[in-house]
This record gives sequence, structure tokens and C-alpha cells, in this order.
Amino acid sequence: MNTYLLFVDTETSGLPKDWSMPYSARDNWPHIVQVAWEVYTRQGEFVKSENFYIKPSDYEMNAVSERIHGISLEFLEINGTGRYEALHLLQQDLIHYQPLVVGHFMQLDYKMLGLGFYRAGLDNPLEHLPTFCTMLATNHFVREARHRHMRLGELHMRLFGEPLQNEHDARSDAHATASSFFELWRRGDIDEQTVQLQQEPPPPQPLRRRPRSHRRRLLHFVVFLLLVFILYLIALLLT
Repeated sequence: MNTYLLFVDTETSGLPKDWSMPYSARDNWPHIVQVAWEVYTRQGEFVKSENFYIKPSDYEMNAVSERIHGISLEFLEINGTGRYEALHLLQQDLIHYQPLVVGHFMQLDYKMLGLGFYRAGLDNPLEHLPTFCTMLATNHFVREARHRHMRLGELHMRLFGEPLQNEHDARSDAHATASSFFELWRRGDIDEQTVQLQQEPPPPQPLRRRPRSHRRRLLHFVVFLLLVFILYLIALLLT
């Protein structure tokens, strides 16, 4: 595992409409409204933390997202920092510490940070760093079939027996992710192998023949009958 770990969380104006779309598809992607991160040594010693609200550009806040994190565009206008300033500092920390980057629902944070770097005109250091998701690492804790993943607040309650304060605040969530990671490590629920497994690409899926559609089978049958009919006509002409 890397010498340093950086625990990160983002709050956003909504969710992506299509995860596969490029960052240039502006209407597809939400915006970062808050980003926070904490840096630790691999032994769990605190190094530094940062927290920024991002001054809004021309976009609308999704009403559901605003109810979840409680951040309004009016609040961001007053308390926000420029996107470039905040993400440039994160970029410098990622380059300087070369950490293992940890998040809870890392897929969203990875995409949103990559998008943030893109919109700020900055190179994305995450593309060259290992990442780890505590949500994926704790799937085996989930017993109810209707839930695939454990929310950060649920994980915090399971590990520490108390509710997570200020949930959906990026600073609070980044700190809770760090606390949960080190507690999971202490208990042996995650280790070097667990971290390494998340760096490896999934095994290739075996190729499967596509089942032929009913229409295609019907077309083949019609062609077959037509050929038989043509051969029959040729046989009649030759006799």
C-alpha cells in the first residue's frame, strides 16, 4: 500500500444521466458543489485536511440533491471558492503525496473529480493513482437483498455504534471514510490483498453467441424456400 492515503468526498448538484458519456457532454454531467479531503500516513497519522465549497457557474441545483446535502446556489455564491483554486490544490496534493485515493462510492467521486479537473483545465492525476472504495469493500456486510451496498452512515454505525454526524457534508464524510477505513483495517476486514484486488481489472467475459431473433430465423427460412423453388424451376426446364 502507498505511504500516504487521501480520503476524498464530493457533494454534487445531481447525478450523471449517462455514466458513459464524455465530459464534454455538459448537460449530462452535474457539478461539484463541495469537495473535501484528508491525508494520512499508512499508519493512520493525520497529515492535513481541506474543504471547499465551489462557487457555482451556469447550472441549476437538482432539488433532491439540495434536500440531501442542504447546499443552495445562494449559499455557494456567498461561501464558494473558484473551481480552479480548489481543484488545483487537490491536484497538487495528489501529485505531492502520490496516495492511495479512498472514497465511499469511489465511482462517483472518481468521475466527478475527473470532470472537475476537465472543467478547470487541469490534468487529472487520478488517472495515474490507485483508488479504493470502502463501499465495495463492505458489500459482504449487507444482508438484505434489496440493498446492494452499505451507506457510509450505516457503515459508521456498524463500526462505531453511533450515528454519523453531519452526513452528506463532504468534510464530515471524508473524515468518516478515513475513520472507517482504518477501523476496517484494524479488524482485518480489509488488508493489502483487498486493496490490490480493487486495482486489478475484472476478468474478461467469455464470448457468447447472440441468440438469433425470430425475424432473422424467419428470413432464413424464406430464403431457403426461395432457393428450393428456384432449383425446382431449373429442374423442370431441364426435363
